[in-house]
Amino acid sequence: MNPFIRADQYQFIKFQTQILINSHATVNDKNVLNAVKSLARDKVSELFSDLEEDQKHLLDPLIDIEDNSKAEEFLEDLKPYVIPFKNVTEQTLKKLFPKAKKLKLPSIVGVDFKEISYLGWDDVGTNRKFLIVPYQNKLIGLSGSFTPIAKKGVCMLCNRHSEVGLFMSEKKGKIQGTFVRRGNYICQDSMKCNENLISLSKLEDFILLLHGKKNE
Repeated sequence: MNPFIRADQYQFIKFQTQILINSHATVNDKNVLNAVKSLARDKVSELFSDLEEDQKHLLDPLIDIEDNSKAEEFLEDLKPYVIPFKNVTEQTLKKLFPKAKKLKLPSIVGVDFKEISYLGWDDVGTNRKFLIVPYQNKLIGLSGSFTPIAKKGVCMLCNRHSEVGLFMSEKKGKIQGTFVRRGNYICQDSMKCNENLISLSKLEDFILLLHGKKNE
């Protein structure tokens, strides 16, 4: 069986396992527990279209999860079937960010490429943030100034309340000599953002926003 689960789908499934664990720890009513199980199963099923029988069989143990040990075992069984993030090299950087001189790959030690939907890092020297994102079956590069803020806010990418900063991208305007700046608040910690990213919809909205195809 080939990998068929995206990283955001894997994070969504992980999120559902935590809901089941919390429910078993706090709810005594069997009818309520059964309803939570059915809802979790239905939500995960809705992530995929036309699942094959062996794929369904792999996901079936979800509703039997009651504690952390069962969740860990279930998630480990799924891991071989998660599609890893595409390989990124120095040549990839040159292609995606041709104007960024001497740009280096971020440290990827300890990064689980089956648990990230995008690769993001900061260039402290220039106060810029760089993102590599799969979009329409290819990798694209997003870069912009990044200004952390002191208070927590909602990240546009993962839609969670977290430590955020203002990401702003500058593009040439339609009139010669003018520039258009677009952006929004996103997580300071890209790895934590990936852990919370359980759908690609907000990430895709962010891409459209930066390219001027979506209203803020």
